[in-house]
Amino acid sequence: MIFTVDIGNTVITMGLFTPEGELEFRGSIKTDKNKTPDQIAIDVLDMFRLKQADVRSVTGAVISSVVPPMTAAMADAIRQLCGVRPMIMGPGVKTGMNILAEIHNQLGSDIVAYSVAALQKYPAPIIVIDMGTATTLSYLGKNTYEGCVIAPGVRIALEALSGRAAELPHISIEAPASIMGRSTIDAMRAGVVYGNAGMIDSLIQRMEEAAAPAATVVMTGGNAAPILKHCKRDIIFDENLIIDGLYYLYQKNHDRRRKKND
Repeated sequence: MIFTVDIGNTVITMGLFTPEGELEFRGSIKTDKNKTPDQIAIDVLDMFRLKQADVRSVTGAVISSVVPPMTAAMADAIRQLCGVRPMIMGPGVKTGMNILAEIHNQLGSDIVAYSVAALQKYPAPIIVIDMGTATTLSYLGKNTYEGCVIAPGVRIALEALSGRAAELPHISIEAPASIMGRSTIDAMRAGVVYGNAGMIDSLIQRMEEAAAPAATVVMTGGNAAPILKHCKRDIIFDENLIIDGLYYLYQKNHDRRRKKND
């Protein structure tokens, strides 16, 4: 069984894959960089218990992290619970993908993971949209990472708006009955939902104009659901794209190390 962990700025997403590559469970906990390895181990163990899975069945693990203070703590927690040393996404991990970037290690490990998964699962060219703490759009050619756009995430933008304007309330992200808001809350919701949907549609068009029309546009991330349905472009939703990518990367690098040792 392969345990995959994606440590994001807001949420840690975990997945457990069977020997056949099937996802047995997916779960998430809140990111807290102040937690000790023991506290993280308790959280992970509780997740396994919640999903009625055996932590002792884990034979390999892989971590993607954009929160450096948590990376070592999570690795230590996994070693305590599973007795395995997790593979950590970073320099030296083979992706099988040509990355067109000025500095390769500046590309987030989550972006690498979802790009690898998208190229494995969908026809190229592909535009991948990840709506998490930040909103990223990546353009993938045939086995090539061409570049990306990074914009403020939906919740970050909304919190900034509410925090900087004293008379604007904190609201949930949901579409109002009409784009013509007739209350402050409905007007804010219209701006957040339809504004982000319009931004996504526009950026897809601009990326295609700069490269070539995409055969597939796929979206993932915790903020995707309320925005996706209002995009005019046909977009596939794949909530497991990052953890699938981590599983593929683990298998690719594990097989490579095994062949090297044979």
